[in-house]
Amino acid sequence: MQDIIIVNPEELERKIKEFKKGGAEKLHVLSDFDKTITTFILPNGEQMPSLISRIRNGPYLSKEYSKKANELYNKYHPIEIDANISMSEKKKMMYEWWYEHFKLLGESGLNKKIVEKVAKDLIDGEKIALRKGAREFFRILKNNKIPLVIISSSVGDLIKSFLSQEKILDKNMHIIANILSYDKQGNFKEVEHIVHVFNKDESVLEEFPNVFKEIKTRKNVLLLGDSLGDLGMIEGFNYDGIIKIGFLNENVEEQLEVYKKFFDVIILNDGSFDYVNELIGRILI
Repeated sequence: MQDIIIVNPEELERKIKEFKKGGAEKLHVLSDFDKTITTFILPNGEQMPSLISRIRNGPYLSKEYSKKANELYNKYHPIEIDANISMSEKKKMMYEWWYEHFKLLGESGLNKKIVEKVAKDLIDGEKIALRKGAREFFRILKNNKIPLVIISSSVGDLIKSFLSQEKILDKNMHIIANILSYDKQGNFKEVEHIVHVFNKDESVLEEFPNVFKEIKTRKNVLLLGDSLGDLGMIEGFNYDGIIKIGFLNENVEEQLEVYKKFFDVIILNDGSFDYVNELIGRILI
């Protein structure tokens, strides 16, 4: 398979052998969502927007909301990507950004019907696409009762609605993201847990006891992500073994050597889930 880089083949084979010993009963998958499970480039050639940006820039709330939401983006996004700002400061600023944005969403009349419409419009307008092989990936995990934990800084309700409308959502899947709560009329009330790009790690699972109970003894972890920040998803979890697969979607020449330092396998050029499925198959034999 071209576009697949195995950084250290001998080390990867060693890990696969260890994972095989534990089998399905000791395995869980930990994954990002945007541009990891979904593609980076849409079928029409455009770059896939983040789910939250669809609300921010779409025709769902008022122009005043869009204006203020983009002002927040323009203020905080440069902080998110500035390598000269400390992680502690970034975490503080990202929390502030999301807090202010969710407050704005509440003031702007977000409700459950709008969230469901955004998900439907994404599907109907082909503004979101699963990677090739992703449905097979979900099927393999479901059939072998392997938990899939998706940790995302996006709106969890959007992810759930999308997966549900695509008839993918199942009992072995757990979405750890910004989950919204609503009043009896279906109006957005508050966010249960603020998850941003720098605090999306498995330590938050302790706030989701049912999920933590299911994966706490499954200490072989297959981690999937598209950014170096996704490596932090495993922080706080006492694992035995980990295989890290990175989807390197852009700026390949600038980032490849850094990715090689942290990932076991790198999938380039918006590649498919075929290698991931093959790897899981080898573990389960």
